Amino acid sequence: MEPGTERGHQGGMSLDRARGRACRVVQLGRSREKRLQGVGMGAGEGKKGRGPVRRGGWEGGYPEIVKENKLFEHYYQELKIVPEGEWDQFMEALREPLPATLRITGYKSHAKEILHCLKNKYFKELEDLEVDGQKVEVPQPLSWYPEELAWHTNLSRKILRKSPQLEKFHQFLVSETESGNISRQEAVSMIPPLLLNAHPHHKILDMCAAPGSKTTQLIEMLHADMNVPFPGMLWTALWRVGMPLCWVVFKFLNIFLSSGDGTMRKNIDVWKKWTTLNSLQLHGLQLRIATRGAEQLVEGGRMVYSTCSLNPIEDEAVIASLLEKSEGALELADVSSELPGLKWMPGITHWKVMTKDGQWFTEWEGVPHSRHTQIRPTMFPPKDPEKLQAMHLERCLRILPHHQNTGGFFVAVLVKKSSMPWNKRPPKLQGEPVEPREPVRSSPAHPTEGAAADPAEPESKAVSGLDDTDITERTENVENSGSKKDGVCGPPPSKKMKLFGFKEDPFVFIPEDDPLFPPIQKFYALDPSFPKMNLLTRTTEGKKRQLYMVSKELRNVLVNNSERMKVINTGIKVWCRNNSGEDFDCAFRLAQEGIYTLYPFIKSRIITVSIEDVKILLTQENPFFRKLSSETYSQAKDLAKGSIVLKYEPDPTKPDTLQCPIVLCGWRGKASIRTFVPKNERLHYLRMMGLEVSAEKKKEGTVVAQQSASSCGPPGDEASAEHGAEPAASADSSEDMIPDVSVDAAPGPSGPAPAEAALPR
Repeated sequence: MEPGTERGHQGGMSLDRARGRACRVVQLGRSREKRLQGVGMGAGEGKKGRGPVRRGGWEGGYPEIVKENKLFEHYYQELKIVPEGEWDQFMEALREPLPATLRITGYKSHAKEILHCLKNKYFKELEDLEVDGQKVEVPQPLSWYPEELAWHTNLSRKILRKSPQLEKFHQFLVSETESGNISRQEAVSMIPPLLLNAHPHHKILDMCAAPGSKTTQLIEMLHADMNVPFPGMLWTALWRVGMPLCWVVFKFLNIFLSSGDGTMRKNIDVWKKWTTLNSLQLHGLQLRIATRGAEQLVEGGRMVYSTCSLNPIEDEAVIASLLEKSEGALELADVSSELPGLKWMPGITHWKVMTKDGQWFTEWEGVPHSRHTQIRPTMFPPKDPEKLQAMHLERCLRILPHHQNTGGFFVAVLVKKSSMPWNKRPPKLQGEPVEPREPVRSSPAHPTEGAAADPAEPESKAVSGLDDTDITERTENVENSGSKKDGVCGPPPSKKMKLFGFKEDPFVFIPEDDPLFPPIQKFYALDPSFPKMNLLTRTTEGKKRQLYMVSKELRNVLVNNSERMKVINTGIKVWCRNNSGEDFDCAFRLAQEGIYTLYPFIKSRIITVSIEDVKILLTQENPFFRKLSSETYSQAKDLAKGSIVLKYEPDPTKPDTLQCPIVLCGWRGKASIRTFVPKNERLHYLRMMGLEVSAEKKKEGTVVAQQSASSCGPPGDEASAEHGAEPAASADSSEDMIPDVSVDAAPGPSGPAPAEAALPR
């Protein structure tokens, strides 16, 4: 959810001219972006200090940005958010480029293997490395992030190009980022999910999910244990993540929205554009969103409110107003000991409000009537000293850039003790008729536009959390329920003809009596607990080519709201139709995308393989049985041709070997076995086993694995890519890396279905 407005016209300019200008701006922006793209991790290489900074590396025609803003300095010096004697360090840190930070993602066991590889291979190679006579600074872990799964570095693009070791490290980071195993994320944005303390059984609402780094972090926390196929639920604005839950009383909420003066180190435009008006305009919206979130939170649930702003108008003022109107239903949690190593300043209890032209106000009563549309009473701290002390605003956390070389940030953690006062109703007597609900024009969740809710307004007590939009949508839902198709999660009925856009194929849940499922259940010996009612496809007619899976909670949301929302993408792909499926006992093969979700339910066609077998399967095309171990052959020889599961189990007695389990989709042919694994995932597993991909060969379209001198795996292992072996898989395919096999494309909002897979003999 991004604050802002959008103009439909530009003065007297015609719509065609406006569109033309917009197109030219977009094209120019893309051209600039291509020229700015580098190979490094550094956040920027401009001049330091107070001097002017050119935007990126282009030349001519662009004004230089000076990292100075007198109004900004005057404002925060007056508010005293920076400890005495630290102002110069604070400003100097804001003028420095922000260091790059990365977070190791995915299942816990896999994340630990990546960490082991980074520390014992790539970082070791950098320890004594010098470039241009200067020692290279080795990346360091964030002291407060658990289990060393987040790191920061000041390595710049220029340095990365000057050393083979650094280039190798950079290639590793790029490949693992493409695989989704490493994520570039600003350090301070990692804090809210950690303080949310989410676990697989929790339900989470992410209310402001753009650009999505915190959302993916929350999803990973839900999926940390690969033995839990269907953890809790996350409702979010982010749909790109391939998990079975991506998306309602909620146990935990994450709210993030701000004007962003804490991002000056990476968004240098803020230096020249900053005024207090941004915060004054956002305060009301932030308070309404936070209030709505508190309404949705269950008793005992935790809500994290965070901004990348240092301004108390967006921070403590919002929290204080929310606490005051909650009348004890909410309280600030003391999280001071939850992230050891994190340096932060306690929230402030006294602040003033300043207009964009520098006029100060210390209390609402002193604000002239002409300013009432810009300044609201909820922007000021409470007057009652006892009430202010009871709020414990000092439990809020403000992160200052110079303390740990980060951006600026604010976090507050609230716990819900009881229902919000306007949600409390007297118990309805048995037999008492239900009175129709009247539309409400103003509520604490949705006060008058442009003004924050006033907790003193009497009508706020009668609000139940529903607004006009909710009532209208419910009425439309009832009216349309007669024509609703069971199990169809398609787009809502269009009231106007759409001139642009693509036709959306609906998601349809598989009926329980569908003849498609029994052969699948029998072929893979699925456990009786398998939730077949959660399977869906994206076609109402013809052959079903892809089968997807969602959690029970998400199924309920999709089915019961099919007329109220448009589903672009959901679920995780678990099966794909074979090209000649009717020739085998089952027409559907397993999809690697969803194998970790599906694996706990599969009881047949599982082959346990050794680490040497995995190397061969990932580096050779259709290796014959004789290439694999005798144990693998004995398991495969009696299986009918078709899709199989290849499972590697780590040996705890051999700590030098790969210590995370691997589950791969494969195909048992007449005399060979092959894998169906995406390119990036394949390269990821090879690296974890100490094998590397030759950059030269990769450019030529083939993947040649060779043993690294200082591998992440056991020392002394021989590479499985031997001389005279069958040709390696092609690197051109973004999915399977195997010739003649179609790409397992994720379901898009439009376009033809992907081609069916051509299987080996």
